[in-house]
Amino acid sequence: MVAFFTMEDGRFTATPMAVSAWSSKQVAGTGVCGLLAREMETLSPGVGFVPARFTADLFRPVLNEPISVRSEIVRDGKRVRVIDASIVQQGEVRARASVMYLTVGQEPSGRVWQAERELPMPERELNTPGGDAPLFKSGEFEWSSDFASGQNGERKAIWQNLPALVEGERISVFQRAAFIGDTTNLACNWGTEGVGYINSDVTVTLSRLPVGDEVGLVAVDRVASEGVMVGTAVMYDRGGVLGTCVATGVSNVRRQVDMAEFSASRS
Repeated sequence: MVAFFTMEDGRFTATPMAVSAWSSKQVAGTGVCGLLAREMETLSPGVGFVPARFTADLFRPVLNEPISVRSEIVRDGKRVRVIDASIVQQGEVRARASVMYLTVGQEPSGRVWQAERELPMPERELNTPGGDAPLFKSGEFEWSSDFASGQNGERKAIWQNLPALVEGERISVFQRAAFIGDTTNLACNWGTEGVGYINSDVTVTLSRLPVGDEVGLVAVDRVASEGVMVGTAVMYDRGGVLGTCVATGVSNVRRQVDMAEFSASRS
């Protein structure tokens, strides 16, 4: 089975798929978010709750070496459960996350304003059981699996069917959402010279979980000043909007990533 991590004795080791584009000695933020979500999901309150807000703080590089993850419940109520998790390496916390589960219920009555959003979707479905290569859309251009197609200044959308997060396990819908949420940095900061910001955190808000294997992300806003960036994206599936993603980041111009070159090096 193709997977981002293997697990042995309760610790995780990154496969080449999970290695960061910034450094081969580090694990990509997408995989980090996926592992944190997986750990907190072990303490989920179960049916009748939605992981409405997931936030990951990526304040130290997670190293490309065995990873330990720990978690705890910090609030447990009838309508709310809050869980914290952290990744520990070399005796220190490298990344941390929290998730707030909210109970589902009846929608209030009345009409309320709602934004009209453009949600680009490829006609071809991505439904390979072991995952598919991601598809990228830049502005009015067609969907493409070629990373070189995104090396431009157009608005980006990303469409994915992920393989397993951990070898031997089927990726859950929450893990899928958390993993893809970290690609907000890619959707919002991929330009003509590649990606020049590294995100320091990501927050995913969900009114519901994805249905099926496909999840999309489209950039909706981006502001940057003096090397600090805030990017916002909408997450959706073929049924409509799931929620929003916000990532903040810092300039990393000395190691700006050419995504086309990175993809070529992987293949």
